Amino acid sequence: MTKGFKIEHPNIPRSLEKANFQDIFYEEEPYLSNCMITNAIIDNEEIDRVVLSKVIFKNVTFINVSFKKIDMTDVIFENCDLSNASLSEGIIHRVTFKDCKLLGVDFSEGNLGNVSFENCIANLSNFTEARLKQVIYDSSSLQSANYYDCKLSKVEFYQSDINDVDFTQTSLKGIDISTCTFDRLNVAFESLAGCEVSPEQAIGFATLLGLKIKQ
Repeated sequence: MTKGFKIEHPNIPRSLEKANFQDIFYEEEPYLSNCMITNAIIDNEEIDRVVLSKVIFKNVTFINVSFKKIDMTDVIFENCDLSNASLSEGIIHRVTFKDCKLLGVDFSEGNLGNVSFENCIANLSNFTEARLKQVIYDSSSLQSANYYDCKLSKVEFYQSDINDVDFTQTSLKGIDISTCTFDRLNVAFESLAGCEVSPEQAIGFATLLGLKIKQ
């Protein structure tokens, strides 16, 4: 269980109509709402400013897609593959990614609020210059993810693999990484001020500083 703060979960009606992603092309604007898309493959789509509201994607694979400046509110992705998708400059609010493959997904310059990543594989994902507020990573893998120059507020990494994550120019004040595993992080020591770590992690950081720990 995560701790420290609560996030708002997607607010989705109990009854949703089944839809195809291609239905988006029948709208004047690229907009989908109040629907469920399941067991589908969405490939080679490049659409800017897609708007999704109250949508569930389940067992959906996205291949070679670019949805820059996407606007998502109250959306769930369950057992989906969005690897290498471009969601840069997106507004992502009350969104859950559960059991998803997110290898190399581009969230750069995005604005993420009340977002949870649950049991996801998000290695090499890119959050460069993104703003994250009330975001939880729960039991997820983020190896070599990039958080360069991010603004983090009420963000928790819980029992996740953050090995070789790049936190360059990103403050970790108030961020809890105490339950995470990693061999190394790319982070300036001044950016660690106020970061919540375990005793074992503290010893590791002290060793990197050249301190000798006496038992």
